Amino acid sequence: MSSIIGRKIGMTQLYSEDGRVVPVTVLEAGPCPVIGRRTRAKHGYDALQLTFGPIREKRMSRPRLGQFRKAGDEPRRLIREVPAFEGVEVGQEVKVDRFPIGARVDVIGTSKGKGFANIIRRHHFSGGDNAHGCKTKNQPGSIGASAYPSRVVKGKKLPGQMGNARVTVRNLMVVGVDVEENLIWVRGAVPGATNGFVLIREVKPRPGKRGQ
Repeated sequence: MSSIIGRKIGMTQLYSEDGRVVPVTVLEAGPCPVIGRRTRAKHGYDALQLTFGPIREKRMSRPRLGQFRKAGDEPRRLIREVPAFEGVEVGQEVKVDRFPIGARVDVIGTSKGKGFANIIRRHHFSGGDNAHGCKTKNQPGSIGASAYPSRVVKGKKLPGQMGNARVTVRNLMVVGVDVEENLIWVRGAVPGATNGFVLIREVKPRPGKRGQ
């Protein structure tokens, strides 16, 4: 399964052959130099270390800078380990040409952080009555058990931080690729804000699944 690191540029729309509007997200993906490899014999698993995004040396820590100097590559903003795939070795680059039009991909990113939110915004609760004297308009109400287990059960839907979490959108179709500009168009929306970093990975074909 091929993987590549990218950056979300924004959304637009295309027209299909039958005249339908297709919402697409434009991603700048790669080129991603490979600066390291993990092997099962030495590390216990097989993986590649991909890098993306230029950065000035003074903005990097010395240990991280040493990784790039050892690999003989320029400093990059991100380093991500992905499962090893064929046709790529240390010193080579992963480009968007590994994702042809019609391919299915998963896009992993960090959702937009929206701060502290109450139960109505975060979990779509209905809230209390709009009657005079109501004191539970934006409150969850009774949340704990009585005699047993005498505590709030883990996983209870309560107010808290909304967004800023790792989100994976699965099985998106690649509808366009520009190798010269390192761009890839995927159908639908992907998590994160504009200029947010994402990981694009090829979907592993599973027999019996529709659309694959």
